[in-house]
Amino acid sequence: MLHIAVAGNIGAGKTTLASRLAKHYAWEVRFESVEDNPYLSDFYSDMIRWSFHLQIYFLNSRFKQVLEVKQNTKPTIQDRTIYEDAFVFAHNLRESNLMSERDFQNYQDVFKAMIQFVKAPDLLIYLRADLPKLKSQITKRGRDFEKNIPDEYLLNLNQHYENWIQNHYQHPLLIVDINEKDLLNQPQEWDNLLAQIDKKLKPV
Repeated sequence: MLHIAVAGNIGAGKTTLASRLAKHYAWEVRFESVEDNPYLSDFYSDMIRWSFHLQIYFLNSRFKQVLEVKQNTKPTIQDRTIYEDAFVFAHNLRESNLMSERDFQNYQDVFKAMIQFVKAPDLLIYLRADLPKLKSQITKRGRDFEKNIPDEYLLNLNQHYENWIQNHYQHPLLIVDINEKDLLNQPQEWDNLLAQIDKKLKPV
């Protein structure tokens, strides 16, 4: 069954876009576990202590979603992918010395075991956003635990996203630069996005 996913950095607008696309196409939607995540607030207070716990939680949550999508008979759009957990967030934590080498290798072993049961989405929509755009949207949504995310952390994530997209992701992909766009409030931009999605999904 059709599986669409939206990828992008913290504050890129994945959840909002996934919700809007789900409504437009009558797709089911799977959201990232944020508000009910028991580690996220602790992580932003002490990244080194909680990085491994947070990443394992996200990995497990995302894997459960993948299995649900696989068993579902309806088209589904997913907010963030299991690939981002491993290739973007975990790698960034390790390279930033926020996760130990031992924990990182343990994480990678779990990911490699899971990924054997994962099929890539039929289309990945990557929202590309620079730091000012990310910070603006993070401020607008007003989550307390996100108020003090370091700029360096967001910039490093952007670098890992670009590396992953340009050098590792080899499945159907639509890159949407949102720095100068308001997809949801500019009808022309919204219609253009829908046209691009329809074109990408036509052979599926």
